[in-house]
Amino acid sequence: MIDLHVHILPGIDDGPRTSDAAVALARAAVDAGTSTIVATPHVSWAYPTDAGAIDRVADDLRVRLRETGTPAELICGAEIAMTRVGSIGAHELGRLAIGRGPWLLMETPFTPSWGDLAGVVERLQLAGHRVLLAHPERCLAFRRDPAALEELVGTGVLTSITAGSLVGAFGEEVRMFALALVRGGLAHNVASDAHDLVRRPPRVLENLRAAGLEPLANWLTVAVPRAILSGDEIPPRPSVQLAGVDDNRAAWRRGTQRFRRAS
Repeated sequence: MIDLHVHILPGIDDGPRTSDAAVALARAAVDAGTSTIVATPHVSWAYPTDAGAIDRVADDLRVRLRETGTPAELICGAEIAMTRVGSIGAHELGRLAIGRGPWLLMETPFTPSWGDLAGVVERLQLAGHRVLLAHPERCLAFRRDPAALEELVGTGVLTSITAGSLVGAFGEEVRMFALALVRGGLAHNVASDAHDLVRRPPRVLENLRAAGLEPLANWLTVAVPRAILSGDEIPPRPSVQLAGVDDNRAAWRRGTQRFRRAS
């Protein structure tokens, strides 16, 4: 598997504090079936990380992974806050992209409203970037207005669901919305968003299986991430039968009514 969203670089954000803890996180990811880890530290006002710092810490961690015999490929990226992206220069923004490719992992806000999120996305796209939204299922604004997310996906935006969301790690409403995204074909990747071994562990396949989504596992965790890293076209979603999940856009529209009523 390729895990596109991992806070593994030590001492740089709210992930592991030490290199030993980072190696332990990488080992756990490998044990869970992950071969490629994309390090995506926060780039926000709280964590004003730059690409140079990310590269330096990643290089040090790669040395530790080799020394400890941990067979994980480490690729650099970042999780960029929507509120911060406007202050980042074009060259730096390119260096923060996933694997230095066309895709930016953007942190979906947790607030009830998202301001000019659609405008931010449009400006990034006009500049030649492609946008992967991190954990949209945890965004209250999208749960209140699911059509807004659907419109963004219609412009070429992809979504990356946190694996723990599928099994209730962030509450039942988030779990139901995450499954609704899968139902409607609006989930394109599942990543761990791992931070540590206890509260936010690097479990992806285990959670996909528990949610009844194993038939989509290869597309969500291998085929789509591989295309994102290579800059190739995103492969079409395979036609599979998902136990207990109505796999069509009509089911998405029906299911999102509950979120509109709850808002």
